Amino acid sequence: MNVAKSGYRVFSANSSAACTELAKRITEESNPYTRVEIKESVRGQDIFIIQTIPRDVNTAVMELLVMAYALKTSCARNIIGVIPYFPYSKQCKMRKRGSIVCKLLASMLAKAGLTHIITMDLHQKEIQGFFTFPVDNLRASPFLLQYIQEEIPDYRNAIIVAKSPSAAKRAQSYAERLRLGLAVLHGEAQCAESDMADGRNSPPSVKSTTVHPGLELPLLMAKEKPPITVVGDVGGRIAILVDDIVDDVEDFVAAAEILKERGAYKIYVMATHGLLSAEAPRLIEESAIDEVVVTNTIPHEIQKLQCPKIKTVDVSMILAEAIRRIHNGESMAYLFRNITVDD
Repeated sequence: MNVAKSGYRVFSANSSAACTELAKRITEESNPYTRVEIKESVRGQDIFIIQTIPRDVNTAVMELLVMAYALKTSCARNIIGVIPYFPYSKQCKMRKRGSIVCKLLASMLAKAGLTHIITMDLHQKEIQGFFTFPVDNLRASPFLLQYIQEEIPDYRNAIIVAKSPSAAKRAQSYAERLRLGLAVLHGEAQCAESDMADGRNSPPSVKSTTVHPGLELPLLMAKEKPPITVVGDVGGRIAILVDDIVDDVEDFVAAAEILKERGAYKIYVMATHGLLSAEAPRLIEESAIDEVVVTNTIPHEIQKLQCPKIKTVDVSMILAEAIRRIHNGESMAYLFRNITVDD
């Protein structure tokens, strides 16, 4: 806990031993329930809750909700959630008969008492519209660009690669800032989030004699995955794949194999959030990828021990500056300088 003279507190909502301090207590009962008790007065103060998302996402979300509600009922003036990686951000669109869980979580956070959120590189920028309070969506790209310039030898001979057409805008932004070329991968290995099973053919179409012929909808042609192709020349170049999340790495491994076949002699993967789930460290270690560079928005120390190819870029500085500016009522524009809609 950091106690400032100017009347604000910074709490951690993680229940690990390293984060358990005098100012708060999160205990898991045998049931198990999450219980939060604020051990000092927070009346009329600005409270910043720092919540990184560990492996158990649902527990982390519940801890955040319970802690925010405890602070709300303790009459805190403002409750600001510092959530570098916003969970469930991939579930921001309707899929088949599912639900938009990201919208549900935004509503729950508002109901629990949060009045502001600081996060980084939301999966879709439109997620900000799910909230009824301000959201500062910071960017990690300046830190990743700096890493490319300082840590990749001969980066001028690199080419920025989008692993799918949907990632082309982000890749284009990197390419323009580094004055580099752009390539796009398209094909079977990059269709993990396709709409093949979006329910358009369910239930099976049965021609009914009771429907007026003028109301019949035209049949939609089925999608067919084309062979994977690389749009752009990567021969003899350093290929830098950019994305916002590295979770299941099968797509990145497959992309690296194709890039290697097309003549790329080094392959880097740059992303903001390193979820690195399941067998990701082993797959990266055995792949043609030379380095996976992610920020520390999500704890991944265990994965780094399993795979030396995983490197970390520290973004704590921009989060700390955002906290300072919000508390002092200063403009956040400095943190978004030269940021465009494609970043």
